[in-house]
Amino acid sequence: MKHFKAPWGTSLILMSVLATLLCLGITIWRWQPFTSAHLSQFSFWLGLLPVALVVGCTLFIVRGYTLTPDRLIIHRLLWQTRIPLAELQSAKSRPHAMRGSIRTFGNGGFFSFTGYYRSQLLGSYRAFVTDFHRTAVLRFPRRTIVLSPESPEDFVRELSRQ
Repeated sequence: MKHFKAPWGTSLILMSVLATLLCLGITIWRWQPFTSAHLSQFSFWLGLLPVALVVGCTLFIVRGYTLTPDRLIIHRLLWQTRIPLAELQSAKSRPHAMRGSIRTFGNGGFFSFTGYYRSQLLGSYRAFVTDFHRTAVLRFPRRTIVLSPESPEDFVRELSRQ
């Protein structure tokens, strides 16, 4: 087994900090003019939505990747995503692989770039990315996956040894 960290790139750090500050600012601004006696139950829960968004997005953080002889394990905050490697066709280090991509479903930079994306170069793919500059592309017969291990070249080299 070989573990690779998922370092955060500058764009992810900036987007996450700004989005967190915005959400917390909205919550504080929303509650500031009211006293607890004037808050209805609806207003209370509505005021907590931005905080819930922060917490929800935090759960999808990509913490790292582990290669085992037969699978890739993507470490999240509270769970792991396991991807069998039996049908892996190719693995390439490709910096900026997500350039020009459109997010079709998922998270576009609030603690991670995860979910489903599409680009002319890659077609439809699933991303588990924390840094656009360090990306690796894994191709399977029916899907493509983009990751961002700390050293994409070492990750691909290790994967080819499997």
